[in-house]
Amino acid sequence: MSEIASGWTSGHRSVDAGSMATEVIETHVSILFFVGERVYKLRKPVNFGFLDFTGRQARQEDCAREVTLNRRLAPDVYIGVADVLIEGEAVDHMVVMRRMPKDRRLAALARRGDDLGVWLTQVAQTIVAFHRRAERSPEISAAATGAAIRAAWDANASESALFLNSILDAELDSELQELAERWLSGRDRLFDARIASGKVCDGHGDLQAEDIFCLDDGVRILDCVEFSDRLRFGDVCADVAFLAMDLERLGRLEAARQFLDEYRKLADDPFPESLLHYYVALRAYVRAKVACLRVEQGDEASRAQARKLHQLALDHLRQAQVTVVFIGGLPGSGKSTIATGVARILGWRLISSDVVRQEIFRRQDETPVYGTGRYAPEATDAVYTELLTRAENLLAGGESVILDASWIDSAWREKARVMASASGSHVVELCCCVQPDMAQERIVRRHAVGRDPSEATPEVRRYMSQAMEPWPSSIVIDTTEATAEESIGEVAGVLGRRVQGTNGPSRDLITGPS
Repeated sequence: MSEIASGWTSGHRSVDAGSMATEVIETHVSILFFVGERVYKLRKPVNFGFLDFTGRQARQEDCAREVTLNRRLAPDVYIGVADVLIEGEAVDHMVVMRRMPKDRRLAALARRGDDLGVWLTQVAQTIVAFHRRAERSPEISAAATGAAIRAAWDANASESALFLNSILDAELDSELQELAERWLSGRDRLFDARIASGKVCDGHGDLQAEDIFCLDDGVRILDCVEFSDRLRFGDVCADVAFLAMDLERLGRLEAARQFLDEYRKLADDPFPESLLHYYVALRAYVRAKVACLRVEQGDEASRAQARKLHQLALDHLRQAQVTVVFIGGLPGSGKSTIATGVARILGWRLISSDVVRQEIFRRQDETPVYGTGRYAPEATDAVYTELLTRAENLLAGGESVILDASWIDSAWREKARVMASASGSHVVELCCCVQPDMAQERIVRRHAVGRDPSEATPEVRRYMSQAMEPWPSSIVIDTTEATAEESIGEVAGVLGRRVQGTNGPSRDLITGPS
């Protein structure tokens, strides 16, 4: 390259690159030349399916789009587009940028172990403001429907399949695909709600810590996706999930949590944990594919990175799974205590049949009689119908749910399983039991306090014990000898094994309950 001629609006200039110290960095798509205070970014003539730069005009158009789109977040960094000249003739094109100090990359600060708090707050503020002013339209919203998101996953899966066994683990990928399919199958209502609430926009699409610079006069965020509108259009949660994933990849899980907390607070957007985990998984999966492409181009060091990201995608898909827990048993068995404790620890939604019954049928002073009044079969059917309706709405919205009821009727258990299956949710069934004399003691003590929503008496318990139908699919939780804390811990362990896999979760949730 003997000459670079500028093509930005301030006029045409030429620079002799041969006499200046030049650093060259190569990615799977571009070659970047660091010359003095400038960076010149040249596209490779590659075709990966999701982008095609084999034609010069396509490369020129993409350079122009990169400058235009990235000026939204870094107007003083993207200078313009230059022509590459050989003997005065333009043979290619380059994006011209102001050179940023590499030691001020967010990734560099993260690797050094620096406190990122102030910078993450600035990044969150910048991204929230960017998302608020970003373009929205029916076309943009169409990229975030259930069908579009499933298509995007399937496209990445097809492209990544080329690397199974040679780079990526095929068995791991099989579980990953199964979990993605389960999660996607029940989330259309969630996607529609996100679109309706204005959470889908023309975003960044590729928020990586390497492309965020922490300068004395504020942060600069570079290198959005310019070659595909489809990959840039999406939920704001997908945008922030990318940076959260990247910080976790760099070993800064607490920083990822802090960034997400800041964004949620500033944007007033408490998106569901399952949605966040899905998008973190998707971003890790995409980056695993990109690392595989780098391996194919001869960068052997990217092999370990591809596998690490592949595992990270699986970890978060496991955590993304929406779960419904049926906690049942006779009065005095401890089921409500366990349900309340587990819901508090996990941050999951709790729906209690006792509370629903009080809302439908006003609590009365007389002692309840099992099988009559508000405990008649038709009243109980109304309570369970409402219980499942509320659960269905929460599950469809990506919320995991704990259903606290006696579940003595096998027909209602089956209806609940059908509802859960339709929402693509995991099901965990728990039946609490206790010695009768201890159950009676608990019931008497509860009524003496008088603050519990349960109206069950020892007599009601005897009637219900006769009506209790076999529950072979449940996991039995015996609370006779255990304390409440021990029983809650046992249930948390059961949920870990059943929801996260036989070995339990491989890492903490990226964000915990508030």
